[in-house]
Amino acid sequence: MKIMLVEDDTVLAQEIAHFLERWGYQTILTTKFDGVLDLFIQIQPQLVLMDVNLPYFDGFYWCRKIREISEIPIIYISSRDSDSDKIMAIAQGGDDYVEKPFRLEVLQAKIEAILRRTYQYKVREKVYLKEDIYFEPATASFLFRGKEIDLTKSEQRIMAKLIECRPGIVSREDLMTVLWNTDEFVSDGTLTTMISRLRNKIVAECKEEIIKTKKGQGYYIE
Repeated sequence: MKIMLVEDDTVLAQEIAHFLERWGYQTILTTKFDGVLDLFIQIQPQLVLMDVNLPYFDGFYWCRKIREISEIPIIYISSRDSDSDKIMAIAQGGDDYVEKPFRLEVLQAKIEAILRRTYQYKVREKVYLKEDIYFEPATASFLFRGKEIDLTKSEQRIMAKLIECRPGIVSREDLMTVLWNTDEFVSDGTLTTMISRLRNKIVAECKEEIIKTKKGQGYYIE
């Protein structure tokens, strides 16, 4: 899913983009604020996050221009919290309004809800790790260019835990706790073997080192 972010606060824009990309969304940042509509036409996103206070023209203007050619979801993100601003946002074609400051998890929940309603299928069914490499949490499937890589139940649990905590580090103890719920007996040495086999499978198929080691701490996926 491709999201266009129209936000002139560079720090906030990068923070939002990084957060959303961790959940598998491709986020395109606007850099030319006098050409928002041109960028929209060029990238054809599935959703727009729109600030209100922008250089040249405000977010209400750009929402109105987008609505002339598209019905895709538009969520406002703004520090303006008056009722008149919220009414204006909806009147100009916005679908939701999030006041700054906000928690990124709240924004994510609103995005997922509106995408479900709009496109009528479950979002976050793919978490992209690299181009053409993704994981489907619902089925614990790991795929490269649409082809599923055969993983054992334990390997699926390891991948699911690493992706759940991404980009944080998962300790060996936490992974062993996850694996205790399988039928296999997992010792420290067994875990080392599992991680090695899982890495070898991924490298053999994808030519990418997805699982990284933080010495003395555990494992992580960027």
